[in-house]
Amino acid sequence: ARGWPQAATATRVPHALASQPTLSRLLATLAAEDNRRVLRCSLLESARRHLHAIRKQAARRGDDHRRLRAGTLDIDSYAVVVHGHQPGARYNGHYRTVCYHPLAAQFAPTSAWLDMTLREGHVHTAHEAARFLFDLLERVETELCQVSDVRGDAGFPEEELLAGLEARRKPYAFRLKTNAVLDRMIEPYLHRPPGRPPAEPRLWLYEFDYQAESWSRPRRVVGVVREVPDELFLDFFFLVTSWTLEQKDAAALLEHYRQRGTFESHLGEFKDAFDPALSSSPRVKTHYRGRPPTKRYDSRDAFACNEALLLLHALAFNLANVGRKGLEHTTRCGWTIRSFREHLLKTPARVLLHARRAVVVINDIAAYYWQCLGRFLATLAPRPVTIPSAGRLSHSARPP
Repeated sequence: ARGWPQAATATRVPHALASQPTLSRLLATLAAEDNRRVLRCSLLESARRHLHAIRKQAARRGDDHRRLRAGTLDIDSYAVVVHGHQPGARYNGHYRTVCYHPLAAQFAPTSAWLDMTLREGHVHTAHEAARFLFDLLERVETELCQVSDVRGDAGFPEEELLAGLEARRKPYAFRLKTNAVLDRMIEPYLHRPPGRPPAEPRLWLYEFDYQAESWSRPRRVVGVVREVPDELFLDFFFLVTSWTLEQKDAAALLEHYRQRGTFESHLGEFKDAFDPALSSSPRVKTHYRGRPPTKRYDSRDAFACNEALLLLHALAFNLANVGRKGLEHTTRCGWTIRSFREHLLKTPARVLLHARRAVVVINDIAAYYWQCLGRFLATLAPRPVTIPSAGRLSHSARPP
C-alpha cells in the first residue's frame, strides 16, 4: 500500500503510523471484489478457529464437545447513520434518518460475525436476505459446522426466505408482524382470568395455523400473550416456525427465540464499541494547485470502500471477542468489548532504555490481565508456549 520499492530501499521505509492517503489507498485496494471476498472468508475463518479452540477446551475438561457440531445462525439488519453524500446513503422511513442498511449474520455459540453486506439505506429489511442467507448457509456448513436453525426479526418472514429454508430442511423461528387477521385470531384470548393477579407477570401461549396472502401454504404460528407491569391491557406478539409441536412445543420455542437477545446485545455492543464511520465518498477534483487538472482518473468505488471498511470492523470485533472470551474464562468475570479495549489494549506504559535494553513498564493490574490473556492464548497454540512472568504482581489486582 505504501508503494515503496523492494529490498534496495527497504532500509528507508518509514516505520511511523500510516498517513491518511496511505490508508485511503489500502482501503481502495481492499474494496476490489476479490479482496472483499477474501475479507468475508476471513470472517468465517476467524469463527472457525474460535470454535475449534472452544472444542479443544471442552475436550480438555472432559465435556462433550460434540454439542458444538451445530449452532444457531442469527440474522438481522441495522442502520449506520451517515453525514455526507456517500453513494447508496438514503433516507430510511423506519429509522427516520439518512443511513446505510447493512445485513449481518452471527454464529450464536461463539458470538462471531459470519458475514456482513452493505445495502442502500432505503431498502426493506428482507431485501436480498434470501440470497445472502442461502449462500452463507452453504459456506458455513462446508467450512464451519452444521446450522441447527435460523432466527430473525419480524422483517424477514417472506415466502422466498421461508420456502427456501424449508426446502433445505433448516428449522427457523422468526417474529411475525401483527396485522388485522392475526389481531382477530388472538382477540378472544386478550382477557385476564378472574381473581387477584399474582405478584409475577403471567404469560400465555396459543397455537394457530396461519397463511399470509404472500405465503404458499399455512404455517405454524405461536401467539404470546403477556402481562406488562403497570399496564392496563395485555401485550402480545407472534412467532412463526417450521418446527412441529412434537419437535418443539410453544414454551420451548419462546425460550429459544428469547436467546436471540444475546445476539441483539452483541449487535449493540458492536455499534457502541466500534461505531464504523462509513464516510468514503467520491471527491473528484475540479482544480489542482489553482489550475484545472491536465489528466483525470476514474473515481474509486466509494460504496465498495465502505463495505470493505464494514468488513474490517466485523473482523476486528471477532478478534476482540476471542480475547474477551479468554479473559472471561481465566478471570471468571464478565467482560465487554469496551472493557477489554479500555483495560487491556489501551495500557499506559513507560519505556526505559538501560544497558542496551528497552524495558516496557506497565502497572500491576494491566500485567495481571495480560498474563491471564497469555495463559488463554497458550491453550490455543499448536505447541506448548512458555508464558513469561509478569514480575511482581500486587495481590490486590482484581478484574474490574
